[in-house]
Amino acid sequence: MLPGKNDRIMTAPLPKPKILVVEDQPDVLATMIYLLKRAGCETTGAKTGAEALRLTQEGKFDLITLDIDLPDTNGLELCRCFKQDFQLVHIPVIFVSGRLCEGNRQRCFESGAADYIAKPFDASAFVSCIFSHLGTAA
Repeated sequence: MLPGKNDRIMTAPLPKPKILVVEDQPDVLATMIYLLKRAGCETTGAKTGAEALRLTQEGKFDLITLDIDLPDTNGLELCRCFKQDFQLVHIPVIFVSGRLCEGNRQRCFESGAADYIAKPFDASAFVSCIFSHLGTAA
């Protein structure tokens, strides 16, 4: 029997994607978090590599954005750490960096990154890139 127009179909709400944003520049961190929250994501920010490592051990994330230059570590090394951890290896890491030379871009991919976004970035292109790696539509 097909449901009638007055029948209610109960569906569970889709979970919000959980994104960890690792960025040491407060204004860039705030902008990225704002854009992702506006797009329906649950976001957490980290300003250091140590904070990012702690957060990944405490919670489950669907995607990580990562800056190359952090005050306490190199983002490339941090990405390698994520990719060596069996609980984190499947999480896409997207570098967001102002280092624009092709060598840095290549090193990001070699460290295990899924993508690379150059700063400054276009807001809609940033969100679209994130959602393309989440496998959902914004």
